[in-house]
Amino acid sequence: MVNTQINQDTINDAVWSACDTFRGTVDPSIYKDYVLTMLFLKYISDVWQDHYDTYKAEYGDHPELIEEMLRNERFVLPPHSNFYALFEARHEPGNGERIDKALHAIEEANISKLRDVFQDISFNSNKLGDEAQKNDILRHLLEDFAKPELNLRPSRVGTLDVIGNAYEFLIKNFASTSGKKAGEFYTPPEVSRLMAMLMNPQEGDEICDPTCGSGSLLMKCGQLIRQHSGSRKYALYGQEAIGSTWALAKMNMFLHGEDNHRIEWGDTIRNPKLLDSDGLLKHFDVVVANPPFSLEKWGHDGAEADKFKRFRRGVPPRTKGDYAFILHMVEVMKPGTGRMAVVVPHGVLFRGAAEGKIRQKLIEDNLLDAVIGLPEKLFYGTGIPAAILVFRKKKTDDKVLFIDASHEYQDGKNQNLLREQDLKKILDTYAARQSVDKYAYLATAVEMAENGYNLNIPRYVDTFEEEEEIDLVAVREERVKLKAELAVLEERMDSYLKELGYV
Repeated sequence: MVNTQINQDTINDAVWSACDTFRGTVDPSIYKDYVLTMLFLKYISDVWQDHYDTYKAEYGDHPELIEEMLRNERFVLPPHSNFYALFEARHEPGNGERIDKALHAIEEANISKLRDVFQDISFNSNKLGDEAQKNDILRHLLEDFAKPELNLRPSRVGTLDVIGNAYEFLIKNFASTSGKKAGEFYTPPEVSRLMAMLMNPQEGDEICDPTCGSGSLLMKCGQLIRQHSGSRKYALYGQEAIGSTWALAKMNMFLHGEDNHRIEWGDTIRNPKLLDSDGLLKHFDVVVANPPFSLEKWGHDGAEADKFKRFRRGVPPRTKGDYAFILHMVEVMKPGTGRMAVVVPHGVLFRGAAEGKIRQKLIEDNLLDAVIGLPEKLFYGTGIPAAILVFRKKKTDDKVLFIDASHEYQDGKNQNLLREQDLKKILDTYAARQSVDKYAYLATAVEMAENGYNLNIPRYVDTFEEEEEIDLVAVREERVKLKAELAVLEERMDSYLKELGYV
């Protein structure tokens, strides 16, 4: 058994180079699903084989004991459905069909955890070309994942969450290379971390992301609880509208060992599926989301008659769904402990008409806790700056803290990054809840009313730097002095030119 430790970068590079099999033949928005699914299959195959070898070494003469131990694993891997069986048959026709059958067998064997996860992906699809081309591409893909660098056995990768990290690395790279289409399901890790820390999730909390994408934001919240308490006593809930992205979230949860989760597939606004036993919206301690910015077709036609009364503060505009997601999130916060953080474009802070009225209601109901302006170019697929809105069901005052964090970041070539010191400054300022010169301002309800409930950050946080006053007398004296020096130089130059016979 190979037992050589390996670092994260080596695995990341090997997985990313496996994408070369598809480049130039298949669009990244399509092949990301194949690469991520193959990574999932390879990892569970390596974990299963590693555990099998360990049990065989211990109970070699007792195959029934080995079988019993394997039955107690977190998942079941049916015979002939593992990566290595597929790899051995890679030169034979029918790679696509074999991989699909293996995935369906794995789903059936782990139905409570993987139900319907693979229904939206088919390796036997004509998206990969005709039969000959498809078989060849999939043979290369199997060979890429069979390389020694991608031996993902726990005995080799140690205790690091290398597979979870590789998953996040891949999703991040697909987002950066595929633009908006991939960026829709990816929140940069430092932004996810900031939102999770603002929410300060606790042991026993129920945490929800109604537009969960690949699940990274939910898992950051879970990770914080484990770091602080060592406990896994919490529950993660999510809903995702895009089938293939929902499948990514389910696989991501599975890979991270987040068994106490419920991720639903469907449109949160038109058809919310996170309901309680009475068919009403379930309430949560923590609600976090990075919804699609200014979604045009969000479900306006059915909003007025919404049976859950989510739009009683007003119906958002037909072509901008930002407040539809905000109102849904506000509605599912628990009455006592409920708190939420949502990423929004800046237009949400100041646009008028229906949005202005909704904004006024939320402020008058004393739900808005903080407005945090972020730097531009943090999110994939858009260069515009965004903000985080923090809401609480139970506040200690009727004020709103405005933080302008838009000027402090690491300047990246294509994407900017929030550094540790940037995150710390935001979190410390939020915790202190006091005005900070040129960075934060604690606004009263009266001040916001006087501003017409416009939450544009520069109205509250003055970041203007006064220019040093110019001494015009000193400038004039310096000018006279320079003119005198110039006259001397010109006179000297004339004398040189005369000596050389040019004048």
